[in-house]
Amino acid sequence: MTIVVTTPTGHVGSRVVRLLLQAGVRPRLLVRDPARLDAEIRERADVRRGDLTDAAFVREATSGARTVFWVDPTPHTSEEPIETSERTAGPLIEAARAGDVQRVVLLSSVGAEKRHGVGHIDGLARIEEGLDATGADTLHLRCGYFFTNLFMDLDGLASGVLTTSFRPDRPMAWVDPRDVGDVVAARLLSDTWRGHQVQGVHGPEDLSFEQVARILTEVLGRPVDLNVIGDDDVRAALRSAGMAPGTVEGIVGMSAGTRDLTPEQPRDVLTTTPSTLAAWAYTHLRPALHKP
Repeated sequence: MTIVVTTPTGHVGSRVVRLLLQAGVRPRLLVRDPARLDAEIRERADVRRGDLTDAAFVREATSGARTVFWVDPTPHTSEEPIETSERTAGPLIEAARAGDVQRVVLLSSVGAEKRHGVGHIDGLARIEEGLDATGADTLHLRCGYFFTNLFMDLDGLASGVLTTSFRPDRPMAWVDPRDVGDVVAARLLSDTWRGHQVQGVHGPEDLSFEQVARILTEVLGRPVDLNVIGDDDVRAALRSAGMAPGTVEGIVGMSAGTRDLTPEQPRDVLTTTPSTLAAWAYTHLRPALHKP
């Protein structure tokens, strides 16, 4: 059973790799810089060095795999993020269509069900559609808002401000990437699912940004005030940073397109994961903000 894991050093991928190793699997890891992997992991895995934007590398490295866990490597700062995401996944889709890959687990996102109008998430929607048009078994994990996104606002949080363009009072799914990794590993190791499936990964509870600010206030031991900005404010800030129009709309569209979204997958025993934001923030965010 060959399981391919992309982005094995990321928040989700690193958890997946560890669980596969503990299950007795020797995974095939596609990584740009093998030195970023622990030495013990390199010894226990089939490490393939290459870039996921290299079509020839992806096609060769996924060939013959039973299952591929695909994480889109396209950064939100890409000038044409949607098209880049779709093009990068093209070799994997070709491999699945040719029968060289039997199953694909895709790290997707809440909002992909809209298919368009959700910024860079539209790229994930296109990958979902491309994979579902092949003969491979496919599973799309539509995840909520990652706790780790808070790391992108460390300077603001250090000064007691949490900035968002989401509606401050509307609850939305928040999830720990570690829990996502648990779901991914379970699905990769299971041979019971077939066809085209979608599963939400929504964390333990829906939270509004107002609730998040209160949780962080308690965890950090100091007030965290919410700063709500509009889409045009975000656009202006991104443009002033020199970002291309496609980049700007790809970023703005992710929040604008999901602002009033009710996820297609309901919150139930399959979509609810255990780790709370408070516990995660105390373990990971608090130390990051208290570094000298």
